[in-house]
Amino acid sequence: MNKAPVIAIDGPSGSGKGSVARLVAEELGFALLDSGALYRVLGIAVLRHGVDLEDHAAVAELARTLDVEFGKSGEDSVALEGEDVTLAIRTDAGSDMASRVGGIPAARTALLERQLAFRQPPGLVADGRDMGTVVFPDAEVKIFLTAAVEERAKRRYKQLIGKGIGAILPDLLRDLKERDERDSLRAISPLKPAEDATVLDTTDLDLAAVVARVLELVTAQLPTLDT
Repeated sequence: MNKAPVIAIDGPSGSGKGSVARLVAEELGFALLDSGALYRVLGIAVLRHGVDLEDHAAVAELARTLDVEFGKSGEDSVALEGEDVTLAIRTDAGSDMASRVGGIPAARTALLERQLAFRQPPGLVADGRDMGTVVFPDAEVKIFLTAAVEERAKRRYKQLIGKGIGAILPDLLRDLKERDERDSLRAISPLKPAEDATVLDTTDLDLAAVVARVLELVTAQLPTLDT
């Protein structure tokens, strides 16, 4: 039986991949996997349970038993152990912890099965940092979104302020640079485009333009789809 098609959208924080993936999934009627949310929830769980990040076995066990629900009280909502953590996982602490637990091989392995389960008909749009390289290397469409770090910091700032979360632009810029380096240099699943991915720089593009370009690529690579 043929597997459901996958559109993998990877890229660093602030590149727009989350918003683009959601709109593309809505347009196509596909399921959506926000892999970053899984790592953010795990990071928050590590903090709340007082798990030592150096204890990789304990972090992996927490990942395997993670009590998480998506869309419990709204389209973008996330619940951890029955508590709404939608805003908590989008804070700077949530971003930082996601990057840190993401560098633990055993944790990534523990979350892999959860991510693969999202692949259901009629198809899946998966966004993250290693969707096209590790999780879905056989994805029919692979796109890597990027943008200048200064622009990504501005986007992140606007996003946080819009959600009522306090933010300081210079701090965000510093944190993004540190996370980019950590994610790109980690030994397992480093942040990089798949060899067969289309790299799209979104620095000077608005959201609508990026979504339109992605849908063009999908149409070209999955011609049987009616977009």
